[in-house]
Amino acid sequence: MSDALRSAFQSQARACAKLGSPFMERLMTLMAERLTAESAVAERLLAWTGDVTSSGQSVPLRIAGSLHGLVLDGSDPALAAVYPPHEVSDDVLWAEVARAFVAHEARLMAWLDLPPQTNEVRRSAALIPAALQVTEMFGLPLTISELGASAGLNLAFSDFALLADGALRGAENAPVRLTPDWTGAAPPDLPLKVIDRAGVDLNPLDPSEPDQALRLLSYLWPDQPDRLRLTRAAMELAQTRPAKGDAAGWLADRLETRRPGTTHFIYHTIAWQYFPPETQAACTATMEAAGRNATLDAPIAHFAMEADDQSSGAGMTLKTWPGGEEIALGRVDFHGRWIDWHL
Repeated sequence: MSDALRSAFQSQARACAKLGSPFMERLMTLMAERLTAESAVAERLLAWTGDVTSSGQSVPLRIAGSLHGLVLDGSDPALAAVYPPHEVSDDVLWAEVARAFVAHEARLMAWLDLPPQTNEVRRSAALIPAALQVTEMFGLPLTISELGASAGLNLAFSDFALLADGALRGAENAPVRLTPDWTGAAPPDLPLKVIDRAGVDLNPLDPSEPDQALRLLSYLWPDQPDRLRLTRAAMELAQTRPAKGDAAGWLADRLETRRPGTTHFIYHTIAWQYFPPETQAACTATMEAAGRNATLDAPIAHFAMEADDQSSGAGMTLKTWPGGEEIALGRVDFHGRWIDWHL
């Protein structure tokens, strides 16, 4: 095994541990320690060229998701029998993984062609308070535009419920109920009204298509059933299908028309870092230009939940126009497990 691939599996194991998945930590560690060229699938992994890390082609998550898909759709009952909630030894787990490499060679090879793609619903635990803050600031319903929307599950955040500092925001019986560990005051207690919603992604998935829904679920981690449950519930709510394309041109089209009587709420969650620099620059320029024409009856807000140079979670920032004021809203776990709200 190349040092780069072994290091990528080890790094992914550490990341999974920090994000609360002991099973994935274990599986990635076994890959780092035991993967050998005993099957065509293993040979392909070992011969992978380019950036194999999570910042590049995410090879560890590609193979993990490919295997999990076999469990979720019932294609391999023997593999499912060694996956959570079952507990087996490392030797038994690895033996079944190695067997699956051979038994499902064609399918695994096809899945390895595609990069991992998730739609982390718990990130709406950051979107909801940010949208409530904007609603309180301007007193208007929202037009929402999501950049890097994946399958569009978080375009339905206004139909979710959030428990923050013991206070419920949203409908009590909402099928998606988010319960992050919350630090700080509760967000404003206002109804969220969205009158128009749209999103864009380079490779949008359609959760109404069984094969694409399976892909979304497969890249969630097998020992985190709450993520699976929330994602399935969000799939039932998802009605808006993101457009396919680059964010820059799409956003320019969205902002070309002034929308009196509504706040245009633009957002992205752990997506900006994957945009090419020219796309980032074009999106920023488009928002700044539209912001110069914003008025109190047609304001614009830009919410970002993105990694930064701090070590704990992602930063949350909100910039609004007219005025162009930017404020820090606090920090949030990458999967929305906790929020440190600063307002």
